Amino acid sequence: MDIASIVGAILGVAAVVGGQVLEGGHIGQIVQGTAALIVFGGTFGAMFLSFPVQDIKNAFRAVPSVFTKVDMDVRPTIDEMIRIATIARKEGVLAVEGQRESIQNPLFKKSIKYVIDGFEPNTVKEIIDNEIYLAFEEEENAGKVWEGTGGYSPTIGIIGAVLGLIHVMSMLNDPSKIGEGIAVAFVATVYGVGAANLWLIPMGTKLKRKAAQRMVTKEVVKLGVIGIQEGLNPHFLQEKLEVFVEESLRRGDEGGGGKKA
Repeated sequence: MDIASIVGAILGVAAVVGGQVLEGGHIGQIVQGTAALIVFGGTFGAMFLSFPVQDIKNAFRAVPSVFTKVDMDVRPTIDEMIRIATIARKEGVLAVEGQRESIQNPLFKKSIKYVIDGFEPNTVKEIIDNEIYLAFEEEENAGKVWEGTGGYSPTIGIIGAVLGLIHVMSMLNDPSKIGEGIAVAFVATVYGVGAANLWLIPMGTKLKRKAAQRMVTKEVVKLGVIGIQEGLNPHFLQEKLEVFVEESLRRGDEGGGGKKA
């Protein structure tokens, strides 16, 4: 689990609600069904108008990944590629066919097939590049959907506040209701600004960051496959790929506490 996302999601809401209570208010003052309907209905309406249906579906599917950690430890993948590189160098590329089913990394398992089938090196690189780019674009677009939706939310909140004030203006003949009416009107602004800055935009930012992290791990696979096809010495290939191992993991290896890549 991504602890930072979980803590951030809870802490942001808790701080707002806690501040309301500490100021002497109560939670019921910021729970308004009409304001929620205007803000969230209007915001998601703007979302559906702005983005293609497929992007919206991908955005909702991506929400759980906000709270899951991207495994940036590429050492197991490097180990796997070095094992295959050693077999290919000693016995030839065709000998790798019998090892494909044991490969755990999906992109590596798929890509090494192109090498076994004798595709040209430039063709293999182009295919893998396209796979990486399309996956990255899909994941990044999910983040853009949430960021874009977060851009609409505060404005919809202002619309809700204005509608509430219009309602208040109709009650000027009863001064006792004006204060309460204004308070209710501004709840819509709280919903709009809060949803944007506590959830929607941060979710989009996190998804885009995780898309970039996944892209890095796939770049390791690309370099490994190309290295195997070129017949690079496995030791040299390992040194080349270990550049992508995080510094903290390298320090763990040097200290004897981590897994040797």
